[in-house]
Amino acid sequence: MTVATVAPGAAAATAALSQSIGSIGDAQSAQALAALKGKGKIKAVAQQFEAMFLNAMFQQMSTNIDGEGPFGGSGALKVWRSFLTDQYAKTFAKNGGIGIASVVYEQLLKQQGANAS
Repeated sequence: MTVATVAPGAAAATAALSQSIGSIGDAQSAQALAALKGKGKIKAVAQQFEAMFLNAMFQQMSTNIDGEGPFGGSGALKVWRSFLTDQYAKTFAKNGGIGIASVVYEQLLKQQGANAS
């Protein structure tokens, strides 16, 4: 059995190479993490856009409808209805919506040169 001897300079070079490879891996991991966070933000923005569109659509649907009961036709009805349509829109968008968010998401990723997957 023979024992290989390594020159002290070679051991230091090997350690430096190993450290630089590790730092490259850390940098790539950081970039991948940043890309995932960016995609998450883009997805949230696309969903918010769809919710805004749906909110405008729901508000138009209930424009000429007068209420009955204690809120019938008053200013309170308009305020209450705006809150209601806002929640409807957010719920619709969160649960898949009508497909606007996915298209906006893909287009935003294309503009940034990223892939949707």
